[in-house]
Amino acid sequence: MHGRRGTVGALAFAALLAVGAAACTDDTGDGAAPEASSADRAVGGDGTCDDLDPAYCLLPWPNDRFTVADPSTATGLALSIPDDGTPENADGVPVDVTDQNRADGFSPASTILTFVPDVDLEVSGVAPSTDIGVSLDADAPITLTDLTTDERWPYWAELDAPAPAGEQLLMVHPAVALAESHRYEVAVDHLVRADGSPVADDALRTWTFTVADAESLSGRLRSMIASTADDVPAFEVTSVSGADPVVVEGTYEIPNFLDNDGSTGGQFALGGDGLPQVNPDHPVADASFTCILGADPEAGTVVYGHGLLGSRDEVLSLADITSIAGLNACATDWIGMATEDLGTVTSILQDVSGFPAQADRLQQGQMAFSLLGRLVNDPAGFVTDPAFRTDGGEPVLAEDGALFVGNSQGGVLGGAVSAVTDEWDRVVLGVPGIGYNLLLPRSTDWPEFQAAFDPAYPDPIDRMIVLELIQLLWDRGENSAYAQHLTADPYDGVPAKTVLLVEAFGDHQVANVSTQVLARTIGAAVTDPALAPGRSEDVQPFWGIDVLDGFPATASVLSVWDYGTPAPPTVNLPPTEPEYGEDPHGAGSSEPGVLTQALTFLTSGEVIDVCNGTPCLGAQIDG
Repeated sequence: MHGRRGTVGALAFAALLAVGAAACTDDTGDGAAPEASSADRAVGGDGTCDDLDPAYCLLPWPNDRFTVADPSTATGLALSIPDDGTPENADGVPVDVTDQNRADGFSPASTILTFVPDVDLEVSGVAPSTDIGVSLDADAPITLTDLTTDERWPYWAELDAPAPAGEQLLMVHPAVALAESHRYEVAVDHLVRADGSPVADDALRTWTFTVADAESLSGRLRSMIASTADDVPAFEVTSVSGADPVVVEGTYEIPNFLDNDGSTGGQFALGGDGLPQVNPDHPVADASFTCILGADPEAGTVVYGHGLLGSRDEVLSLADITSIAGLNACATDWIGMATEDLGTVTSILQDVSGFPAQADRLQQGQMAFSLLGRLVNDPAGFVTDPAFRTDGGEPVLAEDGALFVGNSQGGVLGGAVSAVTDEWDRVVLGVPGIGYNLLLPRSTDWPEFQAAFDPAYPDPIDRMIVLELIQLLWDRGENSAYAQHLTADPYDGVPAKTVLLVEAFGDHQVANVSTQVLARTIGAAVTDPALAPGRSEDVQPFWGIDVLDGFPATASVLSVWDYGTPAPPTVNLPPTEPEYGEDPHGAGSSEPGVLTQALTFLTSGEVIDVCNGTPCLGAQIDG
């Protein structure tokens, strides 16, 4: 079988070929093909296409078939995704998976993909997003099992809603990020059509896959941050303006691990150990900062992460908020996912072989945020400049006073840098999520980028495979690779963080299901009651998330805010207006209760009840 996908109409013929090939190797004497056990498929594959699902070379996904044994890695494996089996763009260029194949396993945020013709998931009794709990039933027709612990793993499943009928992949979404270094078994069985008749036998299958180890997932970024030791970056103040608040702007130096001068489009220069090396020709790059300073000497300072492809200037909108609590705020551009990267991102969407340039520079951006925290915290940092002192010469920034707030994109990326830095302990992630492969199809932001992506990858199965291939690299810079170490099991030398997650019910840009996967993964407890009865379409709203046992809380919390927006779609479609009302995504930035809760947490470490024991209702927007 050739590596890439044939037409779906040819599936029956491909299936016959697969069955025929199996029969030819049968040695049972009765003409029946021997079934490979999970153990037979466990320790490395052969890095070639898998005929288990004849719809496509890389199905089912993820799959130990696309690995080879490698005793030098923590998992004993290395990815070996066949380069002759990856999707081609409209120009006939296949996805280059050289960098993906440096990993020792698959993404903790992997979506499990396979093709099952004519299946009806509702009639089959497969767990939907509204009833995750049934995925653990003994008779569930799809099971996901952690073979390392021999425990069942929760999920929900759906067909790819935007794809045409007959070309919809079966997608299984883990409800908690998959555990690092663990092996999983997927068993797809007892699925039926709409009339209750069984689907074809060859569409029922069992396979295993292995999740990458922590070193494979986060080792690059952690090595970069470790290389800075306790160094305080050199900086220059270029502008001081305003009075209430004072706005200070400037630049600071960060090590440059990219193969250019640090500008957009660069990729890591890797050493023999596979880790990023400082570029000897351009050893440093400039990062820009913008700070707003309140009137209180030695106040705490918010390190702020901006929204989608935005800039540090977004911090200026916090002036009124920070003044309420006597805080300062500083921001830098989240390079790799900042305004200046928009051209690179657009180009990559047309040929995702260039995705390492985005993933690598994003990690450079994470390092820049950690170093910004150091400039805020260290007595040899910003406070050495008169711009960060009062007229009487007192420092405006408190020593070791950094706190972190990230909103939207800053909530998707902010858990990553928070997990690897020791510059702050308290983290607010506003309207956050985990796993861009899960987020993008459910976001109203995505159609703007689909204008470049869809013509380049017109086949719906190709698109979903591409999202999984780039997620293997995106992991290195977003919450998916770091969340397991954010609030517990911290990396060596880094303190565990306390996190406040703020969810907007019915969010149009960052899907609630993604926010809740993040909450389960970090062990956040949800406020009680979170929603009024009947607001959610879930059989058990917030399934698998512990209920907060009282206020004030000093552990990590998921705070849910309801602005009257309709419940979101239950499948992988964005909640568009007017059917799903006005987007509540940014409503929290002007909601007094949200601000009070977040600022109290930042200044005291306590999450307080601002809703008087009832669901938190924000100012109602057009629902």
